[in-house]
Amino acid sequence: MGQSRLGRVHVAAQFRELESRLPSDWSDARLVFTLDDAGSAERAASLLGSFAPGRVGGQLRFSAPRRGGRLDQMRRVLASIDREGIGGKLELVTSSQAAPTVERPRTAWIPAAEGWDSALTALPEDWSDLYVQIELASSDFLDRAALLMAPLNPARHGDAVEFRFRVARLAGYGTSPAMTRRCLERLDENGIRARIEILRALSDTRSVVTQGPVWYVEGKAV
Repeated sequence: MGQSRLGRVHVAAQFRELESRLPSDWSDARLVFTLDDAGSAERAASLLGSFAPGRVGGQLRFSAPRRGGRLDQMRRVLASIDREGIGGKLELVTSSQAAPTVERPRTAWIPAAEGWDSALTALPEDWSDLYVQIELASSDFLDRAALLMAPLNPARHGDAVEFRFRVARLAGYGTSPAMTRRCLERLDENGIRARIEILRALSDTRSVVTQGPVWYVEGKAV
């Protein structure tokens, strides 16, 4: 049955301890939660639903991203698990570090498809889901770029001259990497200068009765 309720270390406290041992520039932590009672796995998976946990028996595997308010959300979810009396052992599987920021002159606009290829090479081999931003060199390009990138389901973000969209490597919500590259090639062919940035990435997600992970940006699901 595992530890008694009296001697149990709360999951939120375990996460704080794991977090304290991560490097200062960590960006994503891959975790495994082994439940004391496998019968609680379904409820725990439900509470962790926005983090797309993968379930194997009495274990749940999921990632804790640091940016975009997701870390605070993770803490709240783990606190909810504690309040429901769901116990278990939380362990760190692996973590990734934020890519170093490379300053590039604003006048340097490489082809969009080339920028996409470069961005992908920086990802782990098992990446599965991306949230991508494409910045345009001029607002004059907005309408034409939206048409050329229609298969990506691009969405505006505020008043910035940019679009955001999702990419799924194997399954789930988002456009395939190949179609993404083709859309970016269309921008290049039409003389539309654009810069690619991968805002969020997940690896080896295993959707449980969903179309993929859900990210929250400024309180909205994307």
